[in-house]
Amino acid sequence: MMISTEQIELIKGTVPVLREHGVALTTHFYSRMLSHNPELKNVFNLGNQGSGKQQLSLAMAVLAYAERIEDPSVLVSAVTKIGHKHVSLDIRPEHYAIVGKHLLASISEVLGDDSFPELIEAWAVAYQQLADLMAGLEKNLYSDAVAKEGGWTGWRPFIVKQKVQESVEIASFYLYPADGGKVADFLPGQYLSVRLLLPELNLFQPRQYSLSSAPNGTYYRISVKKEAGKDPHPSGMISNKLHDAVQEGDVIEVACPAGDFTLDTGKETPVVLISGGVGVTPLLSMLEYLIDTGSNREVVWVHGCRNRNVHAFQEPLTSLGAKHGKLQKHIFYDSLDEQMQVEGYYEGIVDLSRLKEQAVLQDADYYLCGPAPFIKKQFEDLIAMGVSKEAIHYEEFGPANLILS
Repeated sequence: MMISTEQIELIKGTVPVLREHGVALTTHFYSRMLSHNPELKNVFNLGNQGSGKQQLSLAMAVLAYAERIEDPSVLVSAVTKIGHKHVSLDIRPEHYAIVGKHLLASISEVLGDDSFPELIEAWAVAYQQLADLMAGLEKNLYSDAVAKEGGWTGWRPFIVKQKVQESVEIASFYLYPADGGKVADFLPGQYLSVRLLLPELNLFQPRQYSLSSAPNGTYYRISVKKEAGKDPHPSGMISNKLHDAVQEGDVIEVACPAGDFTLDTGKETPVVLISGGVGVTPLLSMLEYLIDTGSNREVVWVHGCRNRNVHAFQEPLTSLGAKHGKLQKHIFYDSLDEQMQVEGYYEGIVDLSRLKEQAVLQDADYYLCGPAPFIKKQFEDLIAMGVSKEAIHYEEFGPANLILS
């Protein structure tokens, strides 16, 4: 059913309400849906539910859709990002019917006297329009996944054959298919979803972790920071279990690679990789790919973290740099000890203005990954230094709440 002009106006009329009460609406929605359909607790990240990040992310998405209801095509980038996340969680078309039922009921319940049948019908048509768009996109992503050699959909068991401590906070897990088959190639920058059973919750919980190595057809590597979440709060429970309980030889469930934050491998122009903390992981995959493929592209590596004890991949980065004649490195620590007071190391947070022409290269693409405040600062600094926003690509870990323009 096509949405009518009258229904478009009704949707647009809810924009002020969504701006003011969007989070209240989405909080009610998730509570309602997970109460009526508790099996979906195995799909949703309960850590993000507990922190409120998921509710805020959905509220922003609903608002953006309502504001652009006349031409949803302008949201193609955001929709694509969500579609990749859904495929990584094995979301299927039938799930949209469940979500739609509870979203419409929540709109009616939260609006109360301001709700009326014509408005709910307008939102029903609008939601179905979006659900059809998402399901179509995800169908193509699933088809692409199984078309690759070694590809699959759903959850596949993988063996942890190696577990390597990269810093005091970050460990790498080398994952091989338990069935002995191959693994599909991926684009540098993409991520995996892993799913573990949490007996304390009697639930499976999925989490996304960036692939931290170049594609190799044999194994996947993820590198996980041990978060500070405490029981029984689900935030950090998976990373803590991976660090403390999962050992070499154990089996975990993995979904196919996904994500649209990827290196443009068709270019020959310079690349500037800027990371904060564990945001280093997808950028390391990009760097490894460039070196493994013999690329002559000029590469600038900028990384910031608290100190060298938490600085992961120091030795691998040195080895990679030795193989690449055009790699320049700039490392920022919150504080430097005497051994680190050498060229290429800086005290304080990542500050691109201190690097100037060393970091801003003609025709370069810039890839940012780290916490949201880190990304926002680097984005704004690059714009101030004359970089076009089209040349800046970023990945925000967790639910997407950051909109930069």
